[in-house]
Amino acid sequence: MRGKLVVTLPPEVSLNGKPDRLSPGARIHDTSNLLVMSGGLINRELVVNYVRDGHGLIHEVWILTPQEAAMKRPARPA
Repeated sequence: MRGKLVVTLPPEVSLNGKPDRLSPGARIHDTSNLLVMSGGLINRELVVNYVRDGHGLIHEVWILTPQEAAMKRPARPA
């Protein structure tokens, strides 16, 4: 999935303008695919790809470069 993520007060985030939450043990990858701490991203609007865990919490996040963000996501298989 793709969206605009703003870390407000970890683990609280805003995803596409709506309140959401990071899962315990959530991993955030920067544009170089290195792990970053959510506390270092507070109040920055980031275009990301993300995956939710089985409880619906955001579990894996990849921060996109401007070039990656401009690419269309392929449609989900039927």
